[in-house]
Amino acid sequence: MSNFTATFQFCRVPVSRCYIVTSTIIERIRYGGYELWNIAYVFWDCFCCGRRKCLETVLVPSHPNDSAARSFYNEPMSRLEQIADLEKRFLLPTYNRYPVGFERGKGVFLYDFEGKKYLDFVAGLGVNALGHAHPRIVKAIREQAARVIHLSNLYYNEYQGQLAERLCQLSGFDRVFFSNSGTEAMEGAIKLARLAGHKAGGEAKCQLVALQDSFHGRTFGSMSLTGQDKYRKGFEPLLDNVSFVAQNDVAALRAAVNANTCAIVLEPIFGEGGILECSEEFLRECRVLASQHQAALIFDEIQCGLGRTGKMFAFQSFGVVPDIVTIAKPIAAGVPLGAFLSKEHFASAIAPGQHGTTFGGGPLACRVALEYLAIVEEEHLLENVVKVGGYLHEQLQELAGKYASVREVRGRGFIQGLVLDIPARPLVEQGLAEGVLFNVTQDTVLRFLPPFLLEEKHVDKGVRVLKKLLGKKRKKAA
Repeated sequence: MSNFTATFQFCRVPVSRCYIVTSTIIERIRYGGYELWNIAYVFWDCFCCGRRKCLETVLVPSHPNDSAARSFYNEPMSRLEQIADLEKRFLLPTYNRYPVGFERGKGVFLYDFEGKKYLDFVAGLGVNALGHAHPRIVKAIREQAARVIHLSNLYYNEYQGQLAERLCQLSGFDRVFFSNSGTEAMEGAIKLARLAGHKAGGEAKCQLVALQDSFHGRTFGSMSLTGQDKYRKGFEPLLDNVSFVAQNDVAALRAAVNANTCAIVLEPIFGEGGILECSEEFLRECRVLASQHQAALIFDEIQCGLGRTGKMFAFQSFGVVPDIVTIAKPIAAGVPLGAFLSKEHFASAIAPGQHGTTFGGGPLACRVALEYLAIVEEEHLLENVVKVGGYLHEQLQELAGKYASVREVRGRGFIQGLVLDIPARPLVEQGLAEGVLFNVTQDTVLRFLPPFLLEEKHVDKGVRVLKKLLGKKRKKAA
């Protein structure tokens, strides 16, 4: 057992006036290698004779960050600690959060509870493409919230049709279904592909081909198409009739697709999978095989679409047009909204009552999404993504040439990755101290999903911080 001493500033039990609390000795109780509780012996010393008495023992938690322990030591908790403690006691433990919290944002910056400013290269994992508190988005939300926030899809609302029309104009697709998240958009796309497959080839035409190392969401259909065991393990059995091929393996793709395939599903650029692009050759072969076998080619653009590549849709950057495309993240500037777009041939397979949603396509979300699309066009943000994204790529390439711990740079526009040969999370944590927010995926990839408002001076600041952090590692020989 190890001991330490702490001084008290108050008394706990009534004693003679000649006695005063002087210290505690805490014995740590261990079981199986874990510290569970401490016994605190409260000592009272006599001014008259110097005798010491132990007049109280208290059982306290072993971890000084626990609220009970802080209460015992009479130490106030910070606002962040109070929030973290509340979540620890009541939230399902699904997130491994960083030790920081934010209360407001402006443009490309976030501010924590103490007012510290952070440059944001994460943008809510690609959601906040317009940064934080864009005045036009704030105005649209305020105005619409004062009118009507939600209406059932039993009724028409003013903005759902307008938004569907605008998305069809921008994409060249024919029909849209609105959900309230990306994974739900994927679920709808799978259902539509299965329906169309059954109509084209009977019930046997139900097989789905997806890619290894992909990520499509956490609901069962989307998870069944996700080619990473860490997201699937423990939830089996998943959806049947799903096969996986390696990204850009044309031979494996040809072997997997057949007359019973109803859909080929892929991300043109893997997001969670480490910012890995599908080759144009591979995408063209997907298009050929899907058409040959009357299967739907589904592009998941939830992370890489809606401007992040410098085009409104990622497929426009690759020159291959899918039959169905899923979108979400930035479409309503942080208000939950997702969608899948479909060509008429596949859209015509569905009938009223075969799919639906409670929240998808509500008037608030759709009005904000229309404003998002207008801002991207009117503020020329796609041009900025290309220009500043190119500058970011150049700066990251310089890092790759100078530092031994950097292996390569991936991606384009404002979806890029810096691949390291060391764990990336410590750099993310050190970046917090420097006032810059980075993100890690696949353990060793620093992922950049910044707001479309990012400027070259912001890139310079982020790269300066990276140089400082990477400078602690061995440099490559000149």
